Amino acid sequence: MKIRAGIITGIALILSSAAATAQSPPVRIGEISSYSALPQGTEGYKKGWQLALEQINADGGVLGGRKLEVIFRDDAGKPEVATRAAQELLTNERVDLLAGTILSNIGVAVADFAAQNKTFFLASQPLTDAIIWEKGNRYTFRLRPSTYTHALILADEIAKYPAKRWATIAPNFEYGQSAVASFKEILKAKRPDVEFVAEQWPAFGKLDAGSTVQALLAARPDAIMNVTFGSDLARFARDGNLRGLFKDRLVVSLLTGEPEYLDPLKDEAPKGWIVTGYPWNAITLPAHQQFLKNYQAKYGESPKLGSLAGYVMIQALSAILNKAQSTDTEKLIAAARGVEFDSVMGPITFRAIDQQSTMGTWVGKLDVKNGRGEMIDFHYADGKNFQPDDAFVKARRPAAAMQ
Repeated sequence: MKIRAGIITGIALILSSAAATAQSPPVRIGEISSYSALPQGTEGYKKGWQLALEQINADGGVLGGRKLEVIFRDDAGKPEVATRAAQELLTNERVDLLAGTILSNIGVAVADFAAQNKTFFLASQPLTDAIIWEKGNRYTFRLRPSTYTHALILADEIAKYPAKRWATIAPNFEYGQSAVASFKEILKAKRPDVEFVAEQWPAFGKLDAGSTVQALLAARPDAIMNVTFGSDLARFARDGNLRGLFKDRLVVSLLTGEPEYLDPLKDEAPKGWIVTGYPWNAITLPAHQQFLKNYQAKYGESPKLGSLAGYVMIQALSAILNKAQSTDTEKLIAAARGVEFDSVMGPITFRAIDQQSTMGTWVGKLDVKNGRGEMIDFHYADGKNFQPDDAFVKARRPAAAMQ
């Protein structure tokens, strides 16, 4: 009788445990991005995080069996809409943490909201340096490489070229301003002989290509640093090609090798530009090849850089949650600082000092083959090798953000 009772008790405990696991609420992620305002950069991103979510939940979820759930909102490309969405996600949807954003000014706004509301926030795609340094806070972590890291990678590539007279063109908002400032600072440190002879600051999405190209031609630079993207990039590349702006000039360009922005250029992609990007079809890393296979099988299309960012965002959050063994904000912060995880692009960690990930990017040159632009002669620049030292960060990041 005692044996039978023990067996019955054991079965009851197993059933009770299984029932408890089945009844455990999902971990709810409140995600915000510019889905309607910037579809080029967000459509693939959404598909990427949906694929990762599906796979992680199929593998048992997080925290010993809890599913991940993403409740997403469109910020319409407006900071005030994003912060209202964040409030609604916290108050009505009762999400456990926040994630997402793509435009830098919106990322900064949501980061500020997260600090005010003591909520963990993983900024997935905004690139501005301010989000981790001048306007950084202890509640905000950032996944994609900063504009400083992108600029350092590009400057490392082009410092050997003899060009001395530089011009810049960038959208006149947080991301563009941050990218140009970082590039100038880094290149001048590597090459004190360079000078910047012209700057163009078109409003985002409203570039007047003719007048902009003419102004750059009039400055007679040896080289150009471009930060435009989306429709602005297409207009700039087309008019620059027609007017000979790029002929015999070194051009370096952030993001232009990303399929979101390279594919629409088709055969108008400017040959020879040195760019950061994502040559998805030529990456041989086994984990990435598996990601590519799964992504194409699910969606019937090739991934974008945003697809990769969305996928890795969910990988990162899963690693942080499992290390924290909790959804408590303070435990998430403690776990995220220094967390290491294997991503589809290799090992990534979040630096404790500025809460920036070591995610890197690919850098190479543009060419046109079979009527479309592609990256050639590329390599992966690991973000861990292109980070500023602790003294640099401490001089820029608020002390309270490092507590």
